[in-house]
Amino acid sequence: MAKIVLGMGASHGPLLATPPEQWDQRVEADRRNPALAYRDGTFKFEELAKLRAGEQLEEQIKLPIKQKRYDACQRAMAEMARVFKEVKPDVAVLVGNDQMEVFEDANIPAFMVCFGESVDNIPFSDEQKKRLPPGIEIAEPNHHGKTAQSYPGHPQLGRYLIEKLVQRDFDVAASARLPQSASSNISGLPHAYGFIYRRIMQENFVPAVPFFINTFYPPNQPSVRRCFSLGRALADAIAAWDADLRVAIIGSGGMSHFVVDEELDRTFLDAMKRKDADALISIPPYNFRSGTSELKNWIPVAGAMKEMGLDMTVIDYQPLYRSAAGTGSGMAFAYWR
Repeated sequence: MAKIVLGMGASHGPLLATPPEQWDQRVEADRRNPALAYRDGTFKFEELAKLRAGEQLEEQIKLPIKQKRYDACQRAMAEMARVFKEVKPDVAVLVGNDQMEVFEDANIPAFMVCFGESVDNIPFSDEQKKRLPPGIEIAEPNHHGKTAQSYPGHPQLGRYLIEKLVQRDFDVAASARLPQSASSNISGLPHAYGFIYRRIMQENFVPAVPFFINTFYPPNQPSVRRCFSLGRALADAIAAWDADLRVAIIGSGGMSHFVVDEELDRTFLDAMKRKDADALISIPPYNFRSGTSELKNWIPVAGAMKEMGLDMTVIDYQPLYRSAAGTGSGMAFAYWR
């Protein structure tokens, strides 16, 4: 029978591959965003800066502080890669989300499993680079190589998970190949998954099943409770799989962004470390908006690991502020084994 031997949760984002002195490129995008989500409100950049003025975030965006936190994230990602290489799973389930890279508003499934023979990771073309928001091209090495790469899928596990999850009353969309949004800036694997291959697996690729959760786009975003139940169902299905294989489940995304909320991030990590499903589920839903919604990619991992009785090790958490308004990304890296 199959056995889950590793769980991982990893934040991703442009700041992880952008020199700190260049983080202002993303501040340009923050200033243009009229709907920055923070706690139970939505703000323009100037409104958010006024709201958070008492936090003295000017100190957090001094270059030495940014460099120190950037360096800590590089060490944490290196440790994640070391653990993955050491454990050597035979196959992985990659839990992530799409940001209109492969889907479009004509069809956005709440859950989708890609069970194809392979998935392609294709770098931006020159034409696509012209359409990118500020501060994205510089971070491309985070999730794309210089040339296209094809990674092996695992059709048997993919189809098996679809069947077992449907039996557990999860309505899972099935795709033998990655869809392609007509308006997308990419031509292959979304960045949430490319990040795992580039920064965690590195050259130690294993066959993998991409699992998509619609965290970003109303009206069919799964609840935290549903995502936790999904993790438990995944664990049960894998444990019953008639294959002598060692399995990893990896969640990609989070923490709080595009506005950093350290209190939320630390509450979330603490609840997972304590295996406290009730504490996770009780976090108010308004927190899971915008980029912070990607926390839901960690929750199935936490649910599966609770089911397996594996303990969580948090390698590091770093709040990467890029403006005095508090915009930026909380970055966390953790594993269960």
